[in-house]
Amino acid sequence: MFLKRFSPFRVLHARPQTDAEFVAAYRETGDLDLLGELYERHMDLVYAVCFKYLHDEEESRDAVMQLFEQLITDLRRHEVTNFKSWLHTVARNHCLMILRSRKTVVIESVDGFVLTDDSDAQPLERSWANLTDDKDDFDLEENLSRMNGCLQTLPVEQRQCVDLFYLQEKSYVEVSEITGFDLKQVKSYLQNGRRNLKNCMTK
Repeated sequence: MFLKRFSPFRVLHARPQTDAEFVAAYRETGDLDLLGELYERHMDLVYAVCFKYLHDEEESRDAVMQLFEQLITDLRRHEVTNFKSWLHTVARNHCLMILRSRKTVVIESVDGFVLTDDSDAQPLERSWANLTDDKDDFDLEENLSRMNGCLQTLPVEQRQCVDLFYLQEKSYVEVSEITGFDLKQVKSYLQNGRRNLKNCMTK
C-alpha cells in the first residue's frame, strides 16, 4: 500500500522490530517509510474499527487513508506507550467525529465504561454515552430513536448535564461553569442520568 523508498534510517540504524521501536524511530527521524511499515501492521484493525462505525466499505477505506495522514503529525506530538491501543482509540475517535459531522449520536457498549474522577479529562477520551449491552441487536437507527426519546424523560438537571458532557463533549469543569452546578452535583447528575437512560433504553 505504501511505496518503499530509500530510507537513511535503515542505513544508519538497525531495523526496528517492535511497535515501540518503530514509534521511537519515526519520532526521531520523521521517516514516512517507517510510519508506513508500522501502519501496515495494523491496517486490518483500523479498517475493522472504521467499518464498525461507518458501515460502508469505501468510506472505511477512505478513513484508513485519512488516519495515516493524521498519524504523520499526531505520532510526533504525543507520547505513545502502546501503539496498537492508541491507534484503536484514534481510529474510533476519527469515525465518531465523522458521524458527529452528520449530526448523529453513536451508541456503544456499556461494558468497560467508567466515569472518571478527573475533572480535566479530555472529552474524546471518555465521551459518547455507552448505553446498550453488547448482546442487544438494536441497529443504529433504533438506538438513535430510542436514545433521543429516553433523553427527554430525564429530569432537567440530568438531561442538561448528559447533553453537555456526552453530546457536546464538554469537560466536567465546563459543564459546571455552564450550568452553575458544582462538580459533585455534575457527576451525580451524570451518573444518575446515564443509569436512567440505560434503564429506559433496555425496557
